[in-house]
Amino acid sequence: MIELNADIGEGCDDASLMSYLARVSIACGGHAGDAASMTAALRLAEEYGVAVGAHPSYPDRAGFGRRALAASEAEVAAWVTQQVEALAEQAARRGLRLAHVKPHGALYNAAAQDARVARAIARATAALDPALRLVGLSGSQLIAAGRAAGLPVLNEAFADRRYRADGLLVSRETPGALIASPDMAAQQARALAHGGAVSALDGGAIRVRADTICLHSDTPGALKIAQAVHAALNRG
Repeated sequence: MIELNADIGEGCDDASLMSYLARVSIACGGHAGDAASMTAALRLAEEYGVAVGAHPSYPDRAGFGRRALAASEAEVAAWVTQQVEALAEQAARRGLRLAHVKPHGALYNAAAQDARVARAIARATAALDPALRLVGLSGSQLIAAGRAAGLPVLNEAFADRRYRADGLLVSRETPGALIASPDMAAQQARALAHGGAVSALDGGAIRVRADTICLHSDTPGALKIAQAVHAALNRG
């Protein structure tokens, strides 16, 4: 079965989702998270045997990392380095090692389209640990930058978000951007897992490569969505 992942350490009910996940990305100080929340998330992941990674973002707690900030490549790289190192330090105290890096929110979306931002993230990640996987929007600039930096990559797809016809995610500000129906999320996840087409919100259908499928703990009805998606994927 294709793996499921979620972003955690952001103040939601993470524990209820853990039994359905293979990988988690932990907020590490940019948009959310501090030493206590990182430790709690790491403890939870360790309990469930789930791979852990860093979820760095623009340093924007007020906007929850969902606003793009003007920044140089050096600034983006410094932000990523600082946040990943913060989580790696907490992980090391528990005898754990990070498995991946996945940007959050506006930084994730910027890296999907902007080669300069993608390059900064990829180079910072490779400098920290070339064994870290870089998780990014499937087929995006971040995936290309990760490969160019010699990193293993994971093309990420989404069960609970709608796509545009160009393969990018529909903005959260757009009506219909979130999939809150467990049945619809399960159908989309199953199509993604099997290389099938998914409907684009602005018309047509697209195919999205999926190495890992994301669920969000802050999507309404997140637990029911996780249960439905997991069950659908287990049916093969």
